[in-house]
Amino acid sequence: MNNFDIPIFKKSYDLYKALSGYRKIVPKQDRFTVFERCENTALDVIEGILLASGQQKKDKATTLERVSVKLNMLRVFIRLTKDIKAIDLKKYIILENMVDEIGRMLGGWIKFVNTE
Repeated sequence: MNNFDIPIFKKSYDLYKALSGYRKIVPKQDRFTVFERCENTALDVIEGILLASGQQKKDKATTLERVSVKLNMLRVFIRLTKDIKAIDLKKYIILENMVDEIGRMLGGWIKFVNTE
């Protein structure tokens, strides 16, 4: 299986595309602070997923735990963008649902790796 065919990779990729699409509507003072942090953290999540998909089982659990921490940070940053009104509630809900789905997939992967 190609690394790009992994469902969690596709979801993370779509999350970044959604974030990137919202960039134009985010006020300039927020675009280069918290919103840029959201985008960079989303890229870190994608990078971690790709890294884990190619690792041996013994290394995979540690990488996935790091990805989980990054995903939780992303969740906070996205909530912050809503609270400072850099994005509206509708966009927040879309992004939060995407993060929640990735989180469920990641949790399942971590559980699977730890029980092998």
